[in-house]
Amino acid sequence: MEKKLTTAAGIPYAHHEDSQSVGQRGPLLLQDFILHEKLAHFTRERIPERVVHAKGSGAYGSLTITNDISAYTRAKVFNAIGKTTKLFIRFSLVAGEKGSSETERDPRGFAMKFYTEDGNWDLVGNNTPIFFIKDGKKFPDFIHSEKRDPYTNLKSPTMAWDFFSLNPESLHQVMFLMSDRGTPYGYRHMHGFGSHTFSLINAKNERTWVKFHFKTQQGIKNFTDAEAALEKSVDLDFAQRDLLTAIDRGEFPKWDMKIQVMTEAQAETYAFNPFDLTKTWSHKEFPLIDVGVVELNENPKNYHAAVEQSAFAPAHVVDGIGYSPDRVLQARILSYPDAQRYRLGVNYEDIPVNRCPYMVNNYQRDGLMVTGDNGGSEPNYFPNSFDNIQPDPAYTEPALQLNSNVVDTFDRNAPGENDHYTQPGIFFRETLSDELRLSLVANVVKAMKGIEGPKKMEIINRQLCHFFRADIGLGMQVARGLEVDVSLFTQPH
Repeated sequence: MEKKLTTAAGIPYAHHEDSQSVGQRGPLLLQDFILHEKLAHFTRERIPERVVHAKGSGAYGSLTITNDISAYTRAKVFNAIGKTTKLFIRFSLVAGEKGSSETERDPRGFAMKFYTEDGNWDLVGNNTPIFFIKDGKKFPDFIHSEKRDPYTNLKSPTMAWDFFSLNPESLHQVMFLMSDRGTPYGYRHMHGFGSHTFSLINAKNERTWVKFHFKTQQGIKNFTDAEAALEKSVDLDFAQRDLLTAIDRGEFPKWDMKIQVMTEAQAETYAFNPFDLTKTWSHKEFPLIDVGVVELNENPKNYHAAVEQSAFAPAHVVDGIGYSPDRVLQARILSYPDAQRYRLGVNYEDIPVNRCPYMVNNYQRDGLMVTGDNGGSEPNYFPNSFDNIQPDPAYTEPALQLNSNVVDTFDRNAPGENDHYTQPGIFFRETLSDELRLSLVANVVKAMKGIEGPKKMEIINRQLCHFFRADIGLGMQVARGLEVDVSLFTQPH
């Protein structure tokens, strides 16, 4: 059946291509509403670009539970083996702009929205289990160093390495970034991590600390630096194309969902701060526990409606899952919903991709992006005498015992918090193969050769000190690659 062309208000019209004018060659008429509607909408087609994670890809899928973890959590998403929950995942580049290449050396975002019957649970992580900073106050500074120089408007290795060298806590993530893991072969061949420490709460109201892991069933596959550069000249949208076409072919990517758990007692006596985002938990001490399988099996019908308008916030946890004292997580609880309200409007959770498919009852009304009935005729205040909406005490979390009642601004590099080198050294010596160690060194040398200006050697030497503290061999190889006199770092002090 043929469809009539209409305005957004549903009004049919005839002239979509030709403007009304005074005569064949005269000026246009102000009354040509279609001309104005088309141009006005066109100039507003772009919503504000995400400050970080601007370029991304996404798909719908499901989480199927394969193992019982009820000893740790009462969350309904996990409450039965075989249970399936719909989800949406958005993959992304962290520092790149919306038009950047998808083979750039950059961490990848791994943001997940689970549509559970207790509300939407957002697990917003990366393809790395750690991050560059461990206090959210530093996040704007870090991102500014990775973006464009305010004078040249160019990406600046000098800015990036200056920040890294002045913040030794970044070293662990820098090692991941400079390895071939920094240039994954699309999104299907990389792991995902919740990265932060979260908490699980069981039916007995007992709390356990947790880290979430998603292991790709497709196998890890990365570009070398040279391969990534070549692909950048061929296809800027490699990862988007790879994910989209794989799902269209019926090759649905899958990840095994696993968790690590740590008791509150173990956390109190652990060797380091278990809420430090720059560190991982030992898999020997806290082995991975199988939970389920994530599968992506449906491409969105419209990229902008779903992928671009998808909005994630670590603040969105559901009953049985909670926060932790992780300082970066605590900052993200505030900043992520705030970013979505700026980018999409205060009612961003009404947009279909973000909307909870189950019951939603609250007293929020009005504002931008009201796409539902705005609460209809129901009261917009609480308490009231007309509806029967009541808080449910069954959803109360157990009290969290704090180890201090002193309010202060604590040094993130204080004694006990300042070992920035042990885990990067282990990563270099034990996690990477000989070939991958050579690749990491070559990538570091290439990146640091871009440092310029009068502070060049100061920045290089400061960063080399970090590499030497992590592993003597690593420091020596990088120094030689940069043609720096290694005797400066081997002489007794």
